[in-house]
Amino acid sequence: MYKKRFLLLLLSLTLLTAQAKVDTLVINSPSMQKTLKAGVVTPDGYKKKKNGPYPVLYLLHGYSGNFSNWLKVPPQKDLLQRMADKYQFIIVTPDGGYSSWYYNSPVDNKSQYESFITSELVALVDSKYKTIKEKHGRFISGLSMGGHGALYLSTRHPELYHAAGSMSGSVNIAAIDREKLLQSIEAVLGPKTENQQRFEENSIVQMVPRLKQSGVHFIIDCGVDDFLIEDNRELHRRLVAEKVPHDYIERPGAHSWAYWSNALEYHLLFFQKVRATALQQTVK
Repeated sequence: MYKKRFLLLLLSLTLLTAQAKVDTLVINSPSMQKTLKAGVVTPDGYKKKKNGPYPVLYLLHGYSGNFSNWLKVPPQKDLLQRMADKYQFIIVTPDGGYSSWYYNSPVDNKSQYESFITSELVALVDSKYKTIKEKHGRFISGLSMGGHGALYLSTRHPELYHAAGSMSGSVNIAAIDREKLLQSIEAVLGPKTENQQRFEENSIVQMVPRLKQSGVHFIIDCGVDDFLIEDNRELHRRLVAEKVPHDYIERPGAHSWAYWSNALEYHLLFFQKVRATALQQTVK
């Protein structure tokens, strides 16, 4: 009996020590002219010399959030650690500002989040961690504003990302009329009344030809009770019309952490699948 209890205790301690590790990365950003942070979750076994390099998922937060949201807010507080362990991914959670929309702002030279994430952060993560530094090992996804950001950044930088995902994404910023959200977009793109074309050109639904040209693999999902569901359905219709390969999912749920926490694993499964396909093609 005592031997059995000892073995169970030993197993529990082993599982606890094997869990993914969370770092806070501090980045001095020349493009942003300030210091920013990002969370970095490394999977169990990362420190063993024989393990790695690992694929990386850049996971973007939503409007009014920050880099720690994905680490602290989900109902399952160890969600990212469990996902990093299960899929053997490094997961990076960049700070995208309160309302940057992940643009390089033409009206605010201190809001250059596209450059920060695609140039400075990727280079720093690749230099500090055991990452797969080629495109086939790099992925990006996000929720709401971050869903828009993931599709936007991957389409503009297809040389960096093998696949991208959007959960409840704000995929049509030109149609947003909620006062606070509209004001936040105007702060980075300029007044909508004077910059209607800029709003349209930077809306994902208007970028479908570029999504097609990019060659990036896409997964898009949204809850049927989400206020953004019709925009996501319109994006799906346009992607189908343009024959752009993608996975599209609707499931019960609203614009909530309960929905996004559930959606994350679907995205990791998709990324794992497209990565395996790419590796098989390389071997052939």
